[in-house]
Amino acid sequence: MNELTSAQDWADLNHFKEDNEQLEAPTPYENRIVFMGNSITQGWSDARPEFFADKPIIERGISGQTTAQMLLRFRQDVINLNPKVVVILAGTNDIAGNTGPMTLEQIMENIISMCELAEINGIKIVLSSVLPAFDYPWSPGKSPNIKIPALNEMIKNYADNNGYIYLDYFTAMTDGNNGLKPELTYD
Repeated sequence: MNELTSAQDWADLNHFKEDNEQLEAPTPYENRIVFMGNSITQGWSDARPEFFADKPIIERGISGQTTAQMLLRFRQDVINLNPKVVVILAGTNDIAGNTGPMTLEQIMENIISMCELAEINGIKIVLSSVLPAFDYPWSPGKSPNIKIPALNEMIKNYADNNGYIYLDYFTAMTDGNNGLKPELTYD
């Protein structure tokens, strides 16, 4: 396959290409975990590299990504890395409209597709709630304070119905008005 130019690489498939190629296969007893997500996932390893050091954790977050983009890179950035577990945190950039308008149902369908791919490949699934946001500075007027709790309910129900772990960040991070606590954000 030829290298994609950035204009052609809508899902940013080249972002982790070299890192993925340099990764060794997990040992039989390694409990490798891949964190799949957007800037929030990317930011964890940037902000707290010592937490991730010397652990079988692979961060595959790309700033601004939507569930459609994550779904396109799921095979190379999750399945091909042979993790035991994938932690998926996705949906806020879809609500913001980063790659065009998306309904909550369409967002959920992409999340379900990632889960189905993981499950058929023997990867355990942890679904994360979307973090609170009252509004998006880069995309105002999208009502994330209303849509995120509704999407989180859909994610939680799907996780519960399928025996997946649901990781609730929202409750611990909300300011009480469905926005992110000010001390937890830069914007």
